[in-house]
Amino acid sequence: MLVSLPMKLPIPPLPGSSKINAVGRLEVGGCDVVELAREHGTPLFIYDEQELRNRCRAYMEAFSSRSGDFEVIYASKAFSCIAICQLAAQEGLSLDAASGGELYTALAAWFPPEKIFLHGNANTASELDFALRSEVGHIVIDSLDELMELDRAASQRGRRQQVLLRVTPGIEAHTHEFIQTGTLDSKFGFPLADESALKAVAAAQKAESLELTGVHAHIGSQIFALEPYRQTVAVLADFLALAREQHGFDCRLLDLGGGLGAVYGPGDDPPAVDQLVEAVVSSVEAEIERRGLPLPRIAVEPGRSIVANAGLTAYEIETVKTVPGVRNFVAVNGGMSDNLRPMLYGANYQALIANRPLAEPAMTATVAGKHCESGDILVKAAPLPEPVPGDILVTPATGAYGYSMANNYNGQPRPAVVFVREGRARVVIRREAYEDLVRLQERLE
Repeated sequence: MLVSLPMKLPIPPLPGSSKINAVGRLEVGGCDVVELAREHGTPLFIYDEQELRNRCRAYMEAFSSRSGDFEVIYASKAFSCIAICQLAAQEGLSLDAASGGELYTALAAWFPPEKIFLHGNANTASELDFALRSEVGHIVIDSLDELMELDRAASQRGRRQQVLLRVTPGIEAHTHEFIQTGTLDSKFGFPLADESALKAVAAAQKAESLELTGVHAHIGSQIFALEPYRQTVAVLADFLALAREQHGFDCRLLDLGGGLGAVYGPGDDPPAVDQLVEAVVSSVEAEIERRGLPLPRIAVEPGRSIVANAGLTAYEIETVKTVPGVRNFVAVNGGMSDNLRPMLYGANYQALIANRPLAEPAMTATVAGKHCESGDILVKAAPLPEPVPGDILVTPATGAYGYSMANNYNGQPRPAVVFVREGRARVVIRREAYEDLVRLQERLE
């Protein structure tokens, strides 16, 4: 008989389908995690497909009940592959591509190009031309240099391209400094603190082959408070009033970016999707009406809040080592090549043993990766039952920025990715082999 995971386990919420199966092992999407590890190898990214769909639908339903004119744009940088692009399209979402490679992936998934937004603070001329050739719906302009290059390229192709201007509202989201993007000291966008953004509006309106349809702002990621969104809307409304007064610009699309947090551990308590949508829609309606402006279509760009808690990573424990008086090390067959976030941001993860998740903790262990770096630590202090080599250790909440940041450091092949649903596992990204590591390399004469 299946049982729900007990609340006493010091782990973040696993996907909604997670259970303990009849043999006492962790099950997700109707699939035994230990069996998945045996069949597909480790490290292994596992996504609950129904959880992904439910999280997409939560955004669509929340907006449908609150606003008649909206757009939910999946931020594919959180996790990009053909399968997730297909899923987002099936659920009615648009898509944000942060590079030519993410755009290529979306197009390979036959994602409707008119629903694609190309972002980036340093898009190359070839990336911009690729977007124009692909006839993407919108390109988000980040600088005057990009504006001029895009106008030139669009003119050469005889295309009139819809664009948004990315602005930095000067709002500090209370998150890690590396993922704050809306402060004035940011590499992204046109600052609102001086005349930069207004000058960009004027330049975009003068461009022969660009159609300025809206404004974009993103204040950061892993945000737990709604007030920064409300503050951002108020600042943007002031800017839009000035842009209308000085340049006759009416914003038709107001893109407020993403940033809603996910649950990684105890104490993480992000707002629900419907709370975010209510705060955003009510703020836009109130602030825009207060300034006598036409109401724009509202867009948001969820990424992490869709994929983070829908995914987990399974590893095999290779060694267990105790340094007397210091700590217990549990070393797994992955690490910073499949989850760079702990090293990059100091991100905190939890861990459990998939083959005996209900066993009482017997030690506090540091889960270490296999790479030749002292800082290759996945979890600093994980309460675990007595671990032994061969156990399958799981780190939940790795669905966002895990595979996206995966790399080949120390010659480590990137993991496979499977989607699980109703007892069926589908490989959506095959595991790399050693041959793949040298496939693009050439020998010396």
